[in-house]
Amino acid sequence: MTSAQANQGTASPETPTPSSGTPPLAVAAGLLTVFLWASAFIGIRAAGKDLDPGALTLARLFIGAVLLGTVVLVRKVPLPPRADLPRLFLCGLLWFGIYNVALNAAEQRIDAGTTSMIISLGPVLIAVLAGFLLREGFPRPLVVGGIVALAGVVLIGFATSSKGLEAGAGSALALLAAAAYAGGVVTEKPLLANSSALVITWLACVVGAVLCLPFLPQLIDNLSHASGKAIGWTLYLGVFPTSVAFTTWGYALARSTAGKMGALTYLSPPIAVTLAWLILDETPPWLAVAGGALSLAGVVYSQRKK
Repeated sequence: MTSAQANQGTASPETPTPSSGTPPLAVAAGLLTVFLWASAFIGIRAAGKDLDPGALTLARLFIGAVLLGTVVLVRKVPLPPRADLPRLFLCGLLWFGIYNVALNAAEQRIDAGTTSMIISLGPVLIAVLAGFLLREGFPRPLVVGGIVALAGVVLIGFATSSKGLEAGAGSALALLAAAAYAGGVVTEKPLLANSSALVITWLACVVGAVLCLPFLPQLIDNLSHASGKAIGWTLYLGVFPTSVAFTTWGYALARSTAGKMGALTYLSPPIAVTLAWLILDETPPWLAVAGGALSLAGVVYSQRKK
């Protein structure tokens, strides 16, 4: 047991082997994360009408850093060991900085369908990186379920895309976001062996916010003429898809494999389509509904024991 674990009173959960199941509470935390991240696609579209990509990222991370920092101080959560700081910086750079800015910028250039289709390459990259770097291997349920879920996401993307999967700045930014997302998850996983998900999320959020400080003048200018709706969505993004969702993600990731948690995020596109239908009155095409069902089946299969 590390000193950080001793200070917390309980040891960090051991990462299950690919043949073991994920605890139900961890699955529930992962599902909550995916739901909130899916809702972020709607929030980014709404807030992005008045806030530039970098400004929106800074606002979102600043809110998250303040909220999570308050909880960390009140609960007196121990900080990570000094040896983990370089990896923590990389996690904040990739997962909170580059990913968010690239995703925000992509959604301003290409439609949500195309964006979600490209971003869904992230779980594929996570499975590959975790298989080799984290030695999680490539269990058959994960591989087969991931392929089925990805096929469902592709159907959703084509059904909801207005421009198609075309080359260009938007597609390149979405691909960058997918790569940063995968790198961030694989970087975060070892950190959770020594520290709580709460403190790791907070510090990574702080790193991302500090790196986005050059966007502060832009944020101040954007807020001076932003609508109440855009500001409201920005607050929502900072509180729920950032503060809450990244913390519940860390909790789930610490109790499962990176590959399985990555596969769970294939549910994000069908949830996003459903939320757009309920909130924005955007009726999904039947092909998108079929793709959602296929993704759900693939995710369920990917979570099976070996």
